[in-house]
Amino acid sequence: MESRVKFLGHAIHPILIVFPLGLLATGVIFDAIYMIWGNGSMAVVAFWMIFAGIIGGVLSAPFGWIDWFAIPSGTRAKSVGLIHGLGNTLVLILFAASCWLRYDAPQAPGLWDHVFSFAGALLSGITGWLGGELVGRLGVGVDDNANLDAPNSLTGSPVGRS
Repeated sequence: MESRVKFLGHAIHPILIVFPLGLLATGVIFDAIYMIWGNGSMAVVAFWMIFAGIIGGVLSAPFGWIDWFAIPSGTRAKSVGLIHGLGNTLVLILFAASCWLRYDAPQAPGLWDHVFSFAGALLSGITGWLGGELVGRLGVGVDDNANLDAPNSLTGSPVGRS
């Protein structure tokens, strides 16, 4: 099933999700560094990584929902996509809670700030796997008739079997 929203021949949602996923994961890494060494600068970096990751997640989500609405009802892809999307909404809520709690003192996050960010990271691993299942196993966002010798997406030529 081809993506409904593309840029230069490629689905936009999978392009955009790498930013929030990477930023949020990096925020958790800096949280862990802060927890080990107590360096407040690392906590500030974590705060800004999480903040930027939330923005990226909010920007990428509509493109995922547009593609989800195009999946035929009654398919496994539709239910996996719903769990993926709702799970990622919860991921953003968890990270937003972490960000909000540390807003006044980003250099000294508390226990709940970390609980929310680590829970968000754990859940994002699950929802990321579901996203991979959608693309790699169920073919969501993949050009119809994609194959190993398909023409370059910039040529404008339709994808067909060789």
